[in-house]
Amino acid sequence: MAKAKNIYVCQECGYESPKWMGKCPGCNGWSTFVEEIAVPKRQTAVSASDKKYAPLSLENIGTDEEQRIRTGSNELDRVLGGGIVKGSLVLVGGDPGIGKSTLLLQMCEHIGNNGAKILYASGEESVRQIKMRADRLGVKTSNLLLISETNMDVIEGAIKNASPDLVIVDSIQTVFKEEITSAPGSVSQVREATSSMMRISKGQNIPIIIVGHVTKEGSLAGPRVLEHMVDTVLYFEGERHATYRVLRAVKNRFGSTNEIGVFEMQDKGLMEVQNPSELMLAGRPLNVPGSIVTCCMEGTRPMLVEVQALVCFTNFGMPRRTATGIDYNRVVLLMAVLEKRVGMQLISYDSYVNLAGGIKVTEPALDLGIIAAIASSFKDQVIDPHMAVFGEVGLTGEVRGISMAEKRIMECAKMGFKACVIPKANLKGLKPVDGIKIYGVENVNEALQIILK
Repeated sequence: MAKAKNIYVCQECGYESPKWMGKCPGCNGWSTFVEEIAVPKRQTAVSASDKKYAPLSLENIGTDEEQRIRTGSNELDRVLGGGIVKGSLVLVGGDPGIGKSTLLLQMCEHIGNNGAKILYASGEESVRQIKMRADRLGVKTSNLLLISETNMDVIEGAIKNASPDLVIVDSIQTVFKEEITSAPGSVSQVREATSSMMRISKGQNIPIIIVGHVTKEGSLAGPRVLEHMVDTVLYFEGERHATYRVLRAVKNRFGSTNEIGVFEMQDKGLMEVQNPSELMLAGRPLNVPGSIVTCCMEGTRPMLVEVQALVCFTNFGMPRRTATGIDYNRVVLLMAVLEKRVGMQLISYDSYVNLAGGIKVTEPALDLGIIAAIASSFKDQVIDPHMAVFGEVGLTGEVRGISMAEKRIMECAKMGFKACVIPKANLKGLKPVDGIKIYGVENVNEALQIILK
């Protein structure tokens, strides 16, 4: 048997070195190396004549649709691409207290009532604590099996004995393997535990959901290889003190990564928000300068959001520029367009831009809304509350076409808006919508003449 030897592993990126180094060459982090014992892996002899390992021809591989397990939540199914695929490994990340465990426990109620057996392995709470939360959320299914364990070997034994249809591990940072000497949550422990989960998931065709914590920078704690190993990565976003949550897929081998799910935190748990536009526009001020509604697309879902801007004079030589929910550099770029192409002298004014509701959007279709909100606040002119705008703005001040313009206009009409300012390039082939007037514009000056008339 090969002798175990000591190695040094970077706790930020997983880089391995036979000796200690002050600076990691992989991630350039300082003092991140920790000494660990490298356990030699057993080698398995594979015969070249074994048909199990023979390559398959592309023509002989079936492309049948994957078997999926419905979660009972339309928002969660939308993000997953239609449900949980059997044999898949799903990683759910988010800040502490954001609602990850709550969402998964509510999901267990529907899946368990449909006859599927679920094993919930928690390394953070006792089974009594999980039971108390289940009672609060109204989860009463008899097909939910609970185990409070952090030893990976024990969890594997529980999966083998129970033969569940779904496994949930909360969280992967608390699970450890005995043959690895580093502490739970380290790079080596997280990597090996996830690798074991993947072997179980693919070998036994059992879907496994693992919960992961995030760092203060917002990325998943542990090695980056963790996200490469799993099939789906979901991020739970939102302020823990706010009432709503956004579930977003950043990786999905069985569906789109553009869809989002919107939930609202209530006393009885997380409730689906079927109409996010209504939620985002709730409490919108009317007849106030610096406020306008625009439409963004999250996958196939149009969503109306309110862009707010506050422009005020400053006596300081360096004016402040802040952006919340929108890319800061994009806001600075659009303000430069206003100064150069429209003639607004914003050099002596502080500018604050906010996307109301706390949602984060990076779509360029918000450009025209940002420009309209800043111009409205600067000129102290009120924008018609029944008007919505959207369009991408270029450096020369032109308003460029965007995708899915008809869907955006339909969403505006559904929410009671009477007018839409859109890029002129999108007017071609656009069907008229009853009850809403459509203005097509080519540049920023033309758009502001309509919006601030």
